[in-house]
Amino acid sequence: MAKITYIEHNGTQHEIDVKPGLTVMEGARDNGVPGIDADCGGACACSTCHVYVAPDWVDKLPAKDSMEEDMLDFAYEPDPMKSRLTCQIKVTEDLDGLVVQLPEKQI
Repeated sequence: MAKITYIEHNGTQHEIDVKPGLTVMEGARDNGVPGIDADCGGACACSTCHVYVAPDWVDKLPAKDSMEEDMLDFAYEPDPMKSRLTCQIKVTEDLDGLVVQLPEKQI
């Protein structure tokens, strides 16, 4: 398992053990973390699972592909360095300790 911390915009933290093989989005959705809407179900066809990755994790994650980059253009206040779509981040043991901050809203 990888322990991932999801921080709501209001500061509420959710530490969740997520099974490797799932996505960071599925970990949030399956555990009722508010603020991850995941309207497309993980198909990278919306931006409603957008988060800001903690700065010390940005370079530890796999690079964004072009589809994710395109979808992030539709996210609420995307950050060129820290914004990611959680449906595109596969959980591995190496993600143990990952921290993500949810935006004020999803669009």
